[in-house]
Amino acid sequence: MSLNATAAVLHQAEQPFTLETIELDELRPDEVLVRNEASGICHTDVLATGRVPLPAVFGHEAAGVVEKVGSAVTRIRPGDRVLISYPWCGACPHCDRGEPYLCSRHMELVFGGTRLDGSHTLMLQGQPISGAFFQQSSFATHSIALERAVVPVHGDLPSRYLAATPCGVQTGAGAILYSLRVSAAESLVVFGVGAVGLSAIIAGHLVGATPLIAVDRIPERLALARELGATHTVNAIGGELIAQIREVARNGVDVSLETSGNEHALEAAIGSLATGGRCGMVIAPHLGQKYPFSPSEIFTRAATLIGIIQGSAVPRVFLNTLLQLHAKGRFPFERMVRHYDFSDINRAFEDAKAGRTIKPVLEFRQ
Repeated sequence: MSLNATAAVLHQAEQPFTLETIELDELRPDEVLVRNEASGICHTDVLATGRVPLPAVFGHEAAGVVEKVGSAVTRIRPGDRVLISYPWCGACPHCDRGEPYLCSRHMELVFGGTRLDGSHTLMLQGQPISGAFFQQSSFATHSIALERAVVPVHGDLPSRYLAATPCGVQTGAGAILYSLRVSAAESLVVFGVGAVGLSAIIAGHLVGATPLIAVDRIPERLALARELGATHTVNAIGGELIAQIREVARNGVDVSLETSGNEHALEAAIGSLATGGRCGMVIAPHLGQKYPFSPSEIFTRAATLIGIIQGSAVPRVFLNTLLQLHAKGRFPFERMVRHYDFSDINRAFEDAKAGRTIKPVLEFRQ
């Protein structure tokens, strides 16, 4: 039998979400049904409104309880507490090699609005709408998810905190630990200290990066970055960024990470590198469009520019590693979280866009 759920539906870009009753499709053999208890809000949810056919249900950081599983599911059981992270196809060469973050069908799975076979997971008033966002569409009381993207979690950390981790926290921490492989005594600068950037700061502190520099425009975020391990902070509004960074790291930094999607920040992230340095980017400026860019800084520094998806992390392993570190007080990601009732989703988005909230998490009261 199909299931009705309450979802935040977006009918037009730049318009408010409306809470409406939707109908979920029957589970496929490799799918699970999750009753969502919380869902993080990520910057990708904002960007995707122009890439997914509307109306649509977004959201891709669910934490909840499994209610039902498909006939071929073996690893997940009803009653399991779970997180839903990013999807992968499970059949391409990268998936076969254990690199799901490099899945060749990643973009289809994330932004296609349907399952890979083109079928819809959601109906509104009898008509199919875009769902299956990251194969979960977690801005709803229930989600259909692929078994392989579902991560069982243990312990008593509430879902209102767990839901911060499946994308933003995972990406920032994984970028430092896996994609860029920052080591002790390497210097690191992080541009943009939202949820991804602050997670990178925590991870950089964890591995002993020094100096560890945070760059942002919002003083409160820079202050929090200090509390979470940054040794220096730079306000992006005040003066020439590269010069300020080189006052701290005279010969340039070993590693930089750009998380803001700002072209000037990316240029500074490359320009502040030492010879042989590594620059990671988790989002491209002018996403989907061309912008003027010269590779000369990369060439003259013999540097490396790395595009990063999901922190090069395998969720079922890495998310539980992060939660273990958190339980030991070594990864305090809860410091960046602010909670909102599901009915306040529009306020949560506005607070995030305005910089008043670093990591909004929606709570479902059922």
